[in-house]
Amino acid sequence: QVQLVESGGGLVQPGGSLRLSCTTSGFTFETIGMSWYRQAPGKEREFVANIDTIGELRNYADSVKGRFTINKNNRKKTVFLQMNNLRPEDTGVYYCRRGWNTADWGQGIQVTVSS
Repeated sequence: QVQLVESGGGLVQPGGSLRLSCTTSGFTFETIGMSWYRQAPGKEREFVANIDTIGELRNYADSVKGRFTINKNNRKKTVFLQMNNLRPEDTGVYYCRRGWNTADWGQGIQVTVSS
């Protein structure tokens, strides 16, 4: 049974940082890439970042390039999203996804950027 559990969200001021974690179980983590998505209120879920199997290839949405970093720890079966210089428009529910196009999602975690 695939399980994805996000943590690390919360309220932060503009310009601040957060580090999201997604701990996983129920599949062979080291053989698959991982992704982060987000959904702002009233908007569709959108791609944020993904990473390949061994953590060498990373892709980012234009809106987060240079501010967010995705990393993968195969030993801990965890994927991370380091978010720096956060902006109010980064507010939303953040989801991790097994792979790049599977139907396996975490439950999501709220990130709110506000002064």
